[in-house]
Amino acid sequence: MLRIVLFLVLIALAAAGAAWVADQPGDLVLTAGGLRLSTTFPRFVFLLGLFAAAVVLVWSVLTMVWRTPGRLRRRRHDKRHAKGRHAITHGLLAIGHGDTALARRHAEAARRHAPNDPLALLLHAQSAQLEGNRDEAQRVFRAMAEREDTRLLGLRGLFIEAQRADDAVGAVMIAEEAIKLSPSSTWASHAVLGFRCARGDWSGALAILDSNLSAGLIDKPAYRRQRGVLLTARALELETMDRDVARESVMEAIKLAPTLVPAAVLAAKFESEAHQVRRAMKLVEAAWLANPHPDLAEAYAHVKLGDSARQRLQRVETLAAKTSADRPGHVEGQLAISRAAIDAAEFARAREVLAPYINDPTQGVALLMAEIERAEHGDSGRARAWTLRAVRARHDPAWTADGYVSDRWRPVSPVTGRLDAFQWQTPVASLPSDRGTTIESSAFEEAMLAAPPPKRVTVVPSDSPAEPVVTAPAPEPAAQDNSPPITKEEPVVATAEPVQPTPEPAESTPPAATPVFRTRADLGKPAPAPIPAVIPIVRAPDDPGIDDEGPSDEFTEQIGTPKAQAGGWRGFWSRWGA
Repeated sequence: MLRIVLFLVLIALAAAGAAWVADQPGDLVLTAGGLRLSTTFPRFVFLLGLFAAAVVLVWSVLTMVWRTPGRLRRRRHDKRHAKGRHAITHGLLAIGHGDTALARRHAEAARRHAPNDPLALLLHAQSAQLEGNRDEAQRVFRAMAEREDTRLLGLRGLFIEAQRADDAVGAVMIAEEAIKLSPSSTWASHAVLGFRCARGDWSGALAILDSNLSAGLIDKPAYRRQRGVLLTARALELETMDRDVARESVMEAIKLAPTLVPAAVLAAKFESEAHQVRRAMKLVEAAWLANPHPDLAEAYAHVKLGDSARQRLQRVETLAAKTSADRPGHVEGQLAISRAAIDAAEFARAREVLAPYINDPTQGVALLMAEIERAEHGDSGRARAWTLRAVRARHDPAWTADGYVSDRWRPVSPVTGRLDAFQWQTPVASLPSDRGTTIESSAFEEAMLAAPPPKRVTVVPSDSPAEPVVTAPAPEPAAQDNSPPITKEEPVVATAEPVQPTPEPAESTPPAATPVFRTRADLGKPAPAPIPAVIPIVRAPDDPGIDDEGPSDEFTEQIGTPKAQAGGWRGFWSRWGA
């Protein structure tokens, strides 16, 4: 609206000016040398306007002709730039959906039309990576690292290529150079932090962690947790070398991360040695409520030095009672009670806490049952059956990080270098699936577990004379590889003799151990006395037994028997078979 009003005002002013010029009387005379021109004033103004328009037109034509080459160059450049941008866009899309050939064509087009474009260099490097041409990718990344605008991107690409080539030294040098250029670079700080942790440079790792906090890469809770992890790792390393520094580090770590299991265990150990039993128990209890772990139960059981096994059992029961039955970590408390009960020879209590888990046991449950059978009854058959069952049982929770299972806690993941990556959880390989079991239970295992455990037999003393007992011929035992030869004898009639009182109580003695070596007839030893018939030992299908031939003696095989070693005529005739 304002423009329309302004346009109308200008038209009105122009009309008023033209009317004023037309109303002016008189003539205008122009004299130049011998030339004299005479005209009216309105006509002069009109001719002056035509002359100005002609000058402007001629100037415009001359300017256009002068600027035409530059415009043609800019137009050609813009056209090439547009083609390069089009090639870069479609090349990156081709890399995104994995079309190697299309990405290579667009990379070549982008390099022709936009050779100095940073995105063209990135497309060229990524297309080379997609093809597997690492040498070409490294060359392009080096060119990018030499430029000011793409230096950090080039270092990032070189770092990835060094990791793919398993060049740890080169990778850490590139990451350290990148973190000097940009302290807020997330990938560089994480890489340097992981490398320093892998080398055990805990002071350097703590410095990087403080730098990450200053740059805003991590928040305050994550900083406290990661600092606690690094201090715990340093304390574990210095536990046997510098106990003062280790104690100081772990005490600071337990304040920053009170639920960290290794920090709580080591701090409780130091407090127990300083006779601060109550404080040590509180540290373990706080970590147990967050993450029940066998190491915490072990530290809680031995928090007071000099306690008996029964006292340790009571303390472990108190700790396990703090975890409700509906929580996932409840089984860890029951297993800890079972271990403590076995140490205290409370086998009934150990069986009681393991009873809910016997139908579908884990490896830990099966091994504890095997230990109970061996310690309580001396039943090696049932113990071995439980051990075989442990081979096929599900895995217990373990320290796991990025699919890597470790037997101990570590501050960083050995796969990715991520800090505080290990978690106490069941490994992925042991989780249930829809596939059936690959190993079926053996007949030996089923027979051993189905049979009742051996009972304790006591003999009641008697003062009356015993009746004559006639022993029937004993059934011949099954032939075994390690059985000595048994001589057949006639049935023996035992005479009636008074039976002496037997001391109270007398338990059934375990069967004699099977001899490892058999007697050899060529040694000239007397024949062994007959061994009473016993129940043959049931041997598992996978038990190789004892070798009948016994260990071979290479020296004897080369030289011969003692008879063949005799000298003179006797040795000569013995070697000829006489």
